[in-house]
Amino acid sequence: MNTDNATIDLPNTFTLQESELAALQLQAAQAQGLSSARFRDRLSDGSEGPELAVIPAGAFEYGAAPEEAAPDQDRPRRAALIEQSFAIGINPVTTEEFEIYTRATGWTPREELLWLSGRMPVIDVRQTDALDYCAWLSRETGHRYRLPTEVEWEYACRAGAATAYPHGDSIGPDSAVYNIEKDLDKSHPKTPRSLASRLARCGAKEVGGLRPNRWGLFDMPGNVWEFTASPWTADHASLPDHPQPGMTQAVVTKGGSWFDGPECCRPASRCRRLANELDINLGFRVVREL
Repeated sequence: MNTDNATIDLPNTFTLQESELAALQLQAAQAQGLSSARFRDRLSDGSEGPELAVIPAGAFEYGAAPEEAAPDQDRPRRAALIEQSFAIGINPVTTEEFEIYTRATGWTPREELLWLSGRMPVIDVRQTDALDYCAWLSRETGHRYRLPTEVEWEYACRAGAATAYPHGDSIGPDSAVYNIEKDLDKSHPKTPRSLASRLARCGAKEVGGLRPNRWGLFDMPGNVWEFTASPWTADHASLPDHPQPGMTQAVVTKGGSWFDGPECCRPASRCRRLANELDINLGFRVVREL
């Protein structure tokens, strides 16, 4: 991936219609010997890994547009080239998918933390746990799995959209799981809730039930914030923050969550979290290199 570089002849996804994006997806899949832009890798026990969608190489711009209501950390908007096609999880990793890993490796969640089930997104895992899961998938399948970079994540989320959200300049509950209370009433501060109350009110939903973006990806806006592989920067023009001795690396998460308002669901939105942070609105999705 190159940023601020236009020397490679790749399609500008901001100029393409939905049918053209789908054609690019299929072409990229067929170039890898795949018959469909959606596929799964088989694991050693015969089960299947997360469902993936091929994302074709292309050019786009990441970050908030000048007219977009956004904090400075989401700016400036910059050009980027995604030089190699890749595959990304159609959904954030689910609890049932992660539990295949836990049974194979003996990893156990902390007893005092909330653990969901089935097709709910996996939560209360650290970035290091997500990286270990990716390494395990790589061993199981013989293909390299990893976390997306911040720019790859935004490219996949936008699916050719230059607007504030994947389907335009506004978003609704048909497209994302977010905190509607924060959307309707931003003038009254919320009363702090105890941990037990927060757990009882966990608003994460089963993945894949809402409107996908134009590359067929679900829950990129909303539901849970997603870890990326990128270290935190103060904005898109700054160098990555480097932890001091004894400090934990801060990393970029993307997508917003059930706990946050709709403004966090913008593809440009980014949040500073710690690599060892655990939260009930924090998960991840995988990238598989092609």
